[in-house]
Parts: sequence; structure tokens; C-alpha cells
Amino acid sequence: MAQPAPAPGAKGPIGQPMNPMTVALLTLITCGIYGYYWLYKTGEELKNHNGDGLGGVAAALLGLVYVGWFMVPMEVEKTYQSDGKQSPVNAMTTLWLLIPLVGLFFYFPKIQGALNDYWVSKGAQPVA
Repeated sequence: MAQPAPAPGAKGPIGQPMNPMTVALLTLITCGIYGYYWLYKTGEELKNHNGDGLGGVAAALLGLVYVGWFMVPMEVEKTYQSDGKQSPVNAMTTLWLLIPLVGLFFYFPKIQGALNDYWVSKGAQPVA
């Protein structure tokens, strides 16, 4: 799929909003495998948009040692701050993942929800 064109005033291409509950459910159903894909995709979108950051491969690999799960919300926070906005998430959001299974349904809606809000503010189509 083609990347959306950069929004006026944006640093780079905007990401694609995703349904946070779908991300959580697919991560649960695939025993975490989809979560690593999500880390990769989110890391790539943020790096392409901001011009710096971990990128997808690094985010997914760091996810194997849990660090990636903290880094993605930090990247989202940095993205909000560079846009002059207060971020609704930070690295502490990752602590939801310490609650087995249930934590997925707090982590992904918070992180992906914040990303969705940001991408929509830059011109992306909202999740149906």
C-alpha cells in the first residue's frame, strides 16, 4: 500500500490509523507474534514521519527483550512534543503489560489510540 502524502507542515509521511482492540486481539490470538509486527510497523511509521528514531527492525528486535515496548510510547511522546502538544502516553504506559493478558487491552488502546489521534490530526482517515 502506498504511503499517504505528507500533511502540510508535517515532517514526513503520516501513518495509518489502526483499530486498537483489533491489535490487542490479534496479539493475544497469535500469542504475541502480531505484537512484534505492530512494533515493526509503528516504529517504521514514526521513523518515516519524524526523520529519526528506532525504526521498525530495531523496535521489533528490542521488543524481544522488552525494551521495544517501552521505546514505542517514548517515540509517540517525542512525536507529540515535537508538534507542540502534550502526549497522552509515555514509557510508563508500558507498565500495563505487566498485567498478564488483560494488560494488552489497556496498552494497545492507549498507545494506538494516541497514534490514531495524532495521525488523524495530520490528515489520515480515522479508523472506521
